[in-house]
Amino acid sequence: MSAPQHSFRTVARPVATLLAVALATAGCARGISAEGEGPDVDFGASPSPGGTLQVMGFGTGDEIGQVRHERATQALGVDVKLSEGELDPQAFLSAAAAGNPPDLVYAERDQIGTFASRGAILPLSECIDAQGIDTDAFVGTAVDEVTFGDELYGVPEFNMVQVTMANADLLDEAGLGLADVDGSDPDAVLAATEALTRRDGGKLSVIGVDSKLPEFLPLWAKGRGVDLLSADGRTAQLDDPEVVAALEHAVAVYEAQGGFPDVKTFRDSADFFGAGNQFATGQLGAMAMEQWYVNVLNESSPDAPLAFGPVKGSDGEVHAFATGSAWAIPVGASDPAAACAYVARMTETEAWVRAAQARADARAADGLVFTGVLTGNEEADAQIRDTVLAQDPPEPWRSAIDAVYEANEHTFALPASPAGAEFETAWQDAVNRVLNGQQEPADALAQAQEEAQAALDEAWAGWDEKQ
Repeated sequence: MSAPQHSFRTVARPVATLLAVALATAGCARGISAEGEGPDVDFGASPSPGGTLQVMGFGTGDEIGQVRHERATQALGVDVKLSEGELDPQAFLSAAAAGNPPDLVYAERDQIGTFASRGAILPLSECIDAQGIDTDAFVGTAVDEVTFGDELYGVPEFNMVQVTMANADLLDEAGLGLADVDGSDPDAVLAATEALTRRDGGKLSVIGVDSKLPEFLPLWAKGRGVDLLSADGRTAQLDDPEVVAALEHAVAVYEAQGGFPDVKTFRDSADFFGAGNQFATGQLGAMAMEQWYVNVLNESSPDAPLAFGPVKGSDGEVHAFATGSAWAIPVGASDPAAACAYVARMTETEAWVRAAQARADARAADGLVFTGVLTGNEEADAQIRDTVLAQDPPEPWRSAIDAVYEANEHTFALPASPAGAEFETAWQDAVNRVLNGQQEPADALAQAQEEAQAALDEAWAGWDEKQ
């Protein structure tokens, strides 16, 4: 699966911390707009010929971005200026507070609720209507994640889900299968970790199973039937006994290998994006990972002994923690109509299919398998799978593709919240305290519960007062 921009979520905690600081300092976001509704905007207006559209947080790093961008700019007839690198929340909010925002921002979906609650971005119902954007075609959880106060504030783009990835040779040598490492049996996962782990001269030489903490705690908690945040986004559930049990088990996986510091040190030494990655070198038994890494493995180590399957909960059901990006239009944008038209062209089905075909052609030219792309647009995903993907791909890529599409049909996401960054920081800091040996899971999550709930209560109180 093609790697969406800015998708390496192991950097989530620093980004969340930055956003929290940005929102709390100097009134940077609170006074951007008096109410969540924003000013009257004619989203149906025609873009001014020769005009310029300023976009923050998006770049065209590959075919998937480039093909859609060129198609959109040609249709609009405007000059689109793209920033380099991912969205800097503080830079955006500072520009918005100063009355000089960009026309369009490309953000992580979990930032949208906070931006909306601070009055930094426009509601998009009229944009959706004016441009005929079919929101029914989008992944439901992605739409929910950018819906705040019963209003849509973002247009989803890309969807990231997790699948189980494993070294097939290491599993075979240990007499194991994917069912032992896919999460469906926590005891089996721990036993598999012990069977797969190897040490050489006292040092870790093979990671048995990587439970991918802190970022995948929501995934492991969901596998035990609980979400970290209530469906209305108002109540933290971090101290739920099943969340505690999920963290305890994920930490036990590391403890069975000498502790998280040993695993992290060894993991960080790997050539993660290259031919010397841990699967290719036989240094990792299994892990859950976002689907874009399938594409990395296909390109960097196509002959590695790989096995793929969905992630499952202890009830045996498939599930995936959906994350991704979204387009949002700032309050005070100089040309919101052009921004809306650009978003519509970037996210419509035909744009995605053309971009996927360009990627497939490039992969074929290199003698590689196109493993797909999850767009956030279910209609586009279906067409890409039916018309662009090879109908009979070789293993293990067939299994990888099947696992990704199955995961994409069983997603969950955290709801939009005015304190999304603070909430994420609270639970990720708690996990890190446990991993660093500073607290036990129950104590760390109890502290996180208090911190997260306080942040939620304050943020929701501010929003409710506006209403």
